Amino acid sequence: MLLELARGRKILFFGGKGGVGKTTVSAATALAIADAGKKVLLVSTDPAHNLGHIFDRKIGPQPVKLCPGLDGIEIDPEQTVNRHLEEVSSALHRLMPVHLRGEVDKHMELSREAPGMQEAAILEKIAEVVEQGVKDYDLIVFDTAPSGHTARLMALPEMMSAWTEGLIKRREKADKFAAVVADLSRESDQDLGGKYFEEDPEAQKESRIRQILLRRRNRFVNLRNTLTDKTKTSFIIVLAAERLPVLESIELAEQLQRTGVALGGLVVNKRMPAGGNDFLEERRQQEEKHLLVLDGALRHIPRQNLYLAAHDVVGLQALESFAVSLASP
Repeated sequence: MLLELARGRKILFFGGKGGVGKTTVSAATALAIADAGKKVLLVSTDPAHNLGHIFDRKIGPQPVKLCPGLDGIEIDPEQTVNRHLEEVSSALHRLMPVHLRGEVDKHMELSREAPGMQEAAILEKIAEVVEQGVKDYDLIVFDTAPSGHTARLMALPEMMSAWTEGLIKRREKADKFAAVVADLSRESDQDLGGKYFEEDPEAQKESRIRQILLRRRNRFVNLRNTLTDKTKTSFIIVLAAERLPVLESIELAEQLQRTGVALGGLVVNKRMPAGGNDFLEERRQQEEKHLLVLDGALRHIPRQNLYLAAHDVVGLQALESFAVSLASP
């Protein structure tokens, strides 16, 4: 189920409760598709990055080659926020009078810890990765943060698009008002024999502000359209057959539905294999009870079981072995 879904999409998001094995499953999926001859980009958006631990090597904010056909990125939230604030600050410095630059810097520093700043910055980075990645790769695989963070992230493109659209409309109203005032001033100066410059510095500033807002709006709209396109994008929930992960997965599925992101499948990881001693068999029966709850809520969503491995999945060879299990139905 999982590999078939991956072959039919351009973008896969893996999400779920912390500790259920999202990174392992997403990395193995990306590796399996790369081994099949496709060019794949694996991206971690989780502040607590585990990609480097899984591949047993350093991975940073720039693409690094993990193996033939597979590149990896770990989005650094703090670095992303810093870059985002620097870009905004630089734009405002060009648009505002010199004597107000100190106020701009003070506002930017206060914004650093503002609620939602990290999510907004990461969202812009995701939009940037998607915008370029769909051109350079056959598949982009996102390993996301635990459920609550991811659910907010999936809802942000719609919110940010609407917010930026509101800023653009306000800017257009301000521009129209400024144009009326300029026309009145022009008529007054003409009456006095004054001379006009076709290039009004203030008008140029307004135009640059509009361009920045439009570029930002278009990027968010493009991301929103991509995330909600079922032919391009799918979300995979990874969970354990335990009470809390099951309940959290059902809630995450409902949130994804509200944001228009297609839920393509469920991967129940670390299943207890059959045929063990009495304790292990009792544990397996307990898992079956929890999965009945999952089936009752999400019966229409394809589900794949992955069984508990005897050893940690660390390094390329271990991932290759784990990826073989993904081919099972």
